[in-house]
Amino acid sequence: MDEKTTHFGFETIPEDQKAGKVQGVFSSVASRYDVMNDAMSLGIHRIWKDAMMDWLAPRPGQRLLDVAGGTGDISFRFLKRAGSGHATVCDLTEPMLVEGRKRAEASRMAESLDWVVGDAMALPFADNSFDVYTISFGIRNVTRPQEALAEAYRVLKPGGRLMVLEFSKIPTPALQWAYDRYSFNMIPAMGQVIANDRDSYQYLVESIRRFPDQETFLGMVRTAGFEQAKYRNLTLGIAALHSGWKI
Repeated sequence: MDEKTTHFGFETIPEDQKAGKVQGVFSSVASRYDVMNDAMSLGIHRIWKDAMMDWLAPRPGQRLLDVAGGTGDISFRFLKRAGSGHATVCDLTEPMLVEGRKRAEASRMAESLDWVVGDAMALPFADNSFDVYTISFGIRNVTRPQEALAEAYRVLKPGGRLMVLEFSKIPTPALQWAYDRYSFNMIPAMGQVIANDRDSYQYLVESIRRFPDQETFLGMVRTAGFEQAKYRNLTLGIAALHSGWKI
């Protein structure tokens, strides 16, 4: 029987190896992850995450599951906007969660936060448990993104909201070319200087190029069962927000 394969950046690998390799990447960069996000995006990732909250419009008392939640950026924003509620940060890589717990916001919001090690394709939560599911810059690292979307649908309550923030495709070829030159020439070099890890950031740049474009991913969201699915481009399409509802 043929062994199932997937991509790890531009490399083709057996499916059962990807999760371990992704864990290796994020374990390596965990302590410098937030600093690198600011450097790579010139701080624009903060604007994108705020745009996500604007569209999401958190309400008091809602329960959030933030998958690939890393150091808690989205959960902290959600709880501030909601005013009251609960957020569960779920990530495959425990060192990322350890870093998140060190942040000042984590102490202030401790009673409203859980930190859980878990796999996006097999979430350790019951059906119909959450009002909102978010995943930011994480779904492209999942071995089988369609299964992650199916799990999102399973754990959301009826009436629940999915929102995915992910790097995407610039529809203008000349601008995409310029962005590619920046990404491949600058980001791995920044990774070497700031995080002492060129290879992990080379993977991250490559993984963005392997992720489906906006319309293709929109089809995947609909295939998972979500309705009223739509997307918004951010910064010319460098990133995109996809939204859907479990109805």
